[in-house]
Amino acid sequence: MSSSLRRGALAASAIVFSIASLAACGAGNNSQTLEIKPDNAATSVGAIKIQNASIITQPDLKAAGPAVISATVFNSGKTDQTLQSITVAGSSEPVKLSPAKGQSLTIPAHGSLLIGGKDNASAVIASGREAVQDGNAQKVTFTFSQTGPVNLRAFVVPATSYFSGWGPSEIPSASAGTSAAPGATGAAANGKPGKHGKTTPSATATATATDTATTGATPSDSASQSAAGH
Repeated sequence: MSSSLRRGALAASAIVFSIASLAACGAGNNSQTLEIKPDNAATSVGAIKIQNASIITQPDLKAAGPAVISATVFNSGKTDQTLQSITVAGSSEPVKLSPAKGQSLTIPAHGSLLIGGKDNASAVIASGREAVQDGNAQKVTFTFSQTGPVNLRAFVVPATSYFSGWGPSEIPSASAGTSAAPGATGAAANGKPGKHGKTTPSATATATATDTATTGATPSDSASQSAAGH
């Protein structure tokens, strides 16, 4: 092979190698897939860092009831800090803070505080549907004893799928008045015949009460039953 042909082959090999190297770099540390950020909100101010902040509503979109805020708070400072309050912008509904059983709302130095989930501290919005709307990213302010207010935007999600274990522990159920009707029906069905094959007065009264209770069910009772069914 002549020297000119050898030089051409080497040049072609160098070009192919360069293209392969560039392609490999495209899937490396700076690839687009690694630049995708998770949906959970996070921020830090001073020694306080908040991660995985979410507002979690009832699993049924039509159900009324409380919503909760979940987050993990880290304190990298040398002194303890206390979580004093949480507020949701655009809502007049207060957020009720409660520590875990036997604990406090203090974030120890170089420690953390978990909010939401079983046996953890809780942050509850009593009227969740009036305060937030699923799909929104709402501004939430955490206020600490030393750092002061820390703001971020938390996504509002229903308590389904991954969030089912972190959602409100209080789920709407059927009202007491509605649940009484099936019992009354059962009592009427068990009425024993009296003399001459006629039902006793008590059985007749029970059946009448059953009909009245069933007919008098309000739309709100039906809505509650529907919410509980979901």
